[in-house]
Amino acid sequence: MPAPTLLVVGGGGREHALAWSLRREAPDAEILTAPGNPGIAGLAECIPAGAGDIDQLARLVRERNVDLTVVGPEAPLAAGLVDRFEEQGLAAFGPSRAAARLESSKLFAKQVMRDAGVPTADWETFSSAGAALEYVDRHMEPLVVKASGLAAGKGAIVCETREEARAAVRSMLVEKNLGSAGAQILIEECMTGPELSIFFLCDGHGAYPLLTSRDYKRVGEGDQGPNTGGMGAYSPAGAAGAFAGSVDELVEIVRIKIAMPVIEAMAAAGTPYRGFLYAGLMLTGTGPRVVEFNCRLGDPEAQVVLPLTTSGLIEPMAAAARGEPLGDWEAGNADRAALTTILASAGYPASADKGRAVELPDFNPEEVIVFHSGTATEGGRLVTAGGRVLAVTGFGDDLDQAARRSRRAAGKVRFDGRHYRTDIGWHETGHGSPVG
Repeated sequence: MPAPTLLVVGGGGREHALAWSLRREAPDAEILTAPGNPGIAGLAECIPAGAGDIDQLARLVRERNVDLTVVGPEAPLAAGLVDRFEEQGLAAFGPSRAAARLESSKLFAKQVMRDAGVPTADWETFSSAGAALEYVDRHMEPLVVKASGLAAGKGAIVCETREEARAAVRSMLVEKNLGSAGAQILIEECMTGPELSIFFLCDGHGAYPLLTSRDYKRVGEGDQGPNTGGMGAYSPAGAAGAFAGSVDELVEIVRIKIAMPVIEAMAAAGTPYRGFLYAGLMLTGTGPRVVEFNCRLGDPEAQVVLPLTTSGLIEPMAAAARGEPLGDWEAGNADRAALTTILASAGYPASADKGRAVELPDFNPEEVIVFHSGTATEGGRLVTAGGRVLAVTGFGDDLDQAARRSRRAAGKVRFDGRHYRTDIGWHETGHGSPVG
């Protein structure tokens, strides 16, 4: 069988991890990325095409005889890239525009969960600031205020007090700081417990779990400060919290009670879900409850889950794109641990200090891999080009070793204004537990 030609759409850390995983699986494959980044350039051919330019991407696929397109970020999925490709007979792995509403509309996702009996936080939706503020005044704090639309990972605000909730409501509905993404908001009860991420590879009929992971959204040590797109993650993650069973038992419960009811509901509605489904969970005292769904791999979770995934992904992704069932496919079990530390630019998450020269040493790839999230090249040198710049992933026989390698390597990378957390993984290592 000839080596495939593959296209990865996107240019962040998740797409770097995807390209790395595909190259490991198929060393002879021709791998293209659009637009890619300087880190991906060592693994694949970077094409100067925007992830949202669907017409240009379709032309590229036809001209280069691409066998399978794998869509990384959420925006082209929500814009209907997979639908357009299918109309032209081009194979693309990812949900259709209608199915991607599980992420692009938090209101839609909540309605699906309600109808399917999937456990999640109690919620109400608002498009009027007055009604939302009245709701805040009547309900106990803390509260969570979420933009219903896509907000680049910054649309959920955990509000410890009613005043913080009022400010979040005004920011979205009055000041319109999130634009159309915040034109409709949800206000939820604040669930408590450890968080857990589980990705499922879905074929429209079934949900096949990848390894568990846990990410860290707050910018500061001890889970302090504002939410970000993610400051680090590790895998596999244990069944922390009130759940008394094994991780495998927990994953099966989530598959049966959360993933499958959603997959079945989408199929019944005529919008079968094919692609990666991210279930962000809270392990509460009453069991796992959904924080949110995403219609793609998470970032930075992909940078720890994919390197540990021992089964090949190309054939199951291609089969799902063709609408074929995956049968008894399994992702495999990890015999190592991985932990990634995000190096962020000065000002992140409020802003991103760009154009700073990056000094990136070479590391032993058996111990550390650096995935590029927000970098560029200028005048032959590597520079910062985003808020989250690099994901420094360490590997080890256990999580402690992976954490030490990740943090030691992160400390050796240099650029002006860089900051990072040194407590990623505290839930299981016990190092750097929450302050205050």
